[in-house]
Amino acid sequence: MTAAPTGGQYRLHHAGPDGVVEAVITEVAAGIRELRVAGFDITEPFPVTEQPPGANGIVLVPWPNRVAGGVWELDGARQQLDVSEPKYGNASHGLLRFAPYRVVSQTETAVQQEATIHPQHGWPFTLETRVLHELVDDGIRVTHEITNRSGVRAPVAVGAHPYLRAGDTPAEDLVVTLDADTAFTVDEQKVPNGTVPVEGTPYDLRQGVRAGDADLDTAYKDITPDTDGVRRTTMHGPEGDGVELWQDASFPYVQVFTSREYPRGDGKGLAVAVEPMTAPANALNSGEGLRWLEPDETWTGSWGIRRVWS
Repeated sequence: MTAAPTGGQYRLHHAGPDGVVEAVITEVAAGIRELRVAGFDITEPFPVTEQPPGANGIVLVPWPNRVAGGVWELDGARQQLDVSEPKYGNASHGLLRFAPYRVVSQTETAVQQEATIHPQHGWPFTLETRVLHELVDDGIRVTHEITNRSGVRAPVAVGAHPYLRAGDTPAEDLVVTLDADTAFTVDEQKVPNGTVPVEGTPYDLRQGVRAGDADLDTAYKDITPDTDGVRRTTMHGPEGDGVELWQDASFPYVQVFTSREYPRGDGKGLAVAVEPMTAPANALNSGEGLRWLEPDETWTGSWGIRRVWS
């Protein structure tokens, strides 16, 4: 029997008041392969026989998105990470994209996994990372924990790469809404080179934009939080049913990506990724959003995905 490219498959089940919540979490990259509420898919599922298309569902650590040229500077010394995105010449999506995690604990409704980031090319630190996927009544809550096991302080940033879905509604017909005032612009390497107010630009999602009319691979900040400090991105279909990605105060950035290269049957089509991030792309160089953990210091933060009814 051929092994799954994403390793072990951890099936979670929760009997919520509005229907059964189900998820499949993977060993490799601690990813979300399936997530549905009452039979309504709220992420794009992919077959167990395939690698995550377009990084679908994976954890991004110790940095999300890109590091320009894979190069950054630490205390005056040049650091060269392995270039994992040859198309643009960058180091992309951290160091655990293809790494297996170890199960720490598992119940019917939750699984916690851990993985260690060891020193390697361009990365002279040791980090212990944990990810808890826990089903709740309307979806899933994901909690990250990172501890610095280096003898010196270490930089940390985290993200995730789910593609959202609203049941059987075609991605083109979903309306994406995000109350963010500022978007990052990028250069030809897809690396941030500035910011702009979204007012009057194609990046403005504050009143909702039909995904089929959008062309985005765009990071946002200055996202309006609710009274609990939670930031939300929603996608809903013509009938009003939809999905929401929420992120707590430790995740002040989000990337919205309208990929038209997502596998669809025998061809390719549109899928929409909504990526919570603690820092934007190239944070190892810009320093924006980057956290520096002291030896044995631990950071934690949470985000989640929930079904929204009309």
